[in-house]
Amino acid sequence: METYIGELRETSKALCAKGKGVLAADESTTTIGKRLASIDCENTEGARRALRELLFTTNGIERHVSGVIMVDETLRMKNSASTSSFVEILKQKGVLSGIKVDLGTEALPTSASELATNGLDGLGARCKEYYALGARFAKWRAVLKIDRSRGLPSALALRENANALARYATICQANGLVPIVEPEVLMEGTHDLAACRAATTRALEEVFAALRLHGARLDAMILKPNMVTPGSECVTEDASSLDSRVAFETVTCLLDVVPASVPGILFLSGGQSEEDATERLRLIVKVADDLRAPWTLSFSYGRALQSSCLKTWRGKDENIAPAQAALLARAAANSLAALGRP
Repeated sequence: METYIGELRETSKALCAKGKGVLAADESTTTIGKRLASIDCENTEGARRALRELLFTTNGIERHVSGVIMVDETLRMKNSASTSSFVEILKQKGVLSGIKVDLGTEALPTSASELATNGLDGLGARCKEYYALGARFAKWRAVLKIDRSRGLPSALALRENANALARYATICQANGLVPIVEPEVLMEGTHDLAACRAATTRALEEVFAALRLHGARLDAMILKPNMVTPGSECVTEDASSLDSRVAFETVTCLLDVVPASVPGILFLSGGQSEEDATERLRLIVKVADDLRAPWTLSFSYGRALQSSCLKTWRGKDENIAPAQAALLARAAANSLAALGRP
């Protein structure tokens, strides 16, 4: 780890550049297939390449995006003309390439309704190869469910996922990759804002305890948490003041748990609409500024950056330019939000 510590810090700093965020283009083949199906496009390697090429070659995207998270297939891909890899295209723009290294989830053996994330076996060798291919950061997602009637998230799920995130982080750092640590408390359910705050606090406490225990460098990582929101099926929260309460609960939760040495926090959108993800980020940044939070706050969005772009493109070459304009507009709106501006 010490071999790379200077580089890791510089990469962390670059990823957290003020007013910039990270584009999450790390959908699995199955997930991107669902996105392509929504626009009546077949899930082929060519279609996946075309979509990623559209995203990565958007003129001006580098003004708003500091990094792009990819999957193994995309990291190894060249553009449709076979002249440049996507890593090279992004590097020319000054955008860092990242790689999703987890291998998906499986049921916890003694808590079948909860999930643990796979991918630690052979991770060191994969990280070494990804570094050689040009990746400079990585991502690992843990998934936690809220169900108060069943006592979820359970202590087992919290501990299991925190330890996996910590092991992932140290393996990445030992091989030159900045780890994006993503403990996601899902929006699915009927839970209220207070329940999400409690679960998010417990998750982050476990994660940082595990990171310290395993010897991870907190100054050379990025946190990618959920915002504190009510469940998508909650009917008890007052909608008129919800966005401002989401912002306050999110920032104060983070202040309670996240060390000041962490350089940046890049929020996931978690199934929120493009508009909600942007507006809530703006309010979060304003609250954080008022409370003098020590970290850079920004976004690491997938659907909340790509949705309008995808609908505009519809798999047709003649729609590439307007689709890129839609992506750029969404990225610009989130850049402003990351500065606390409308």
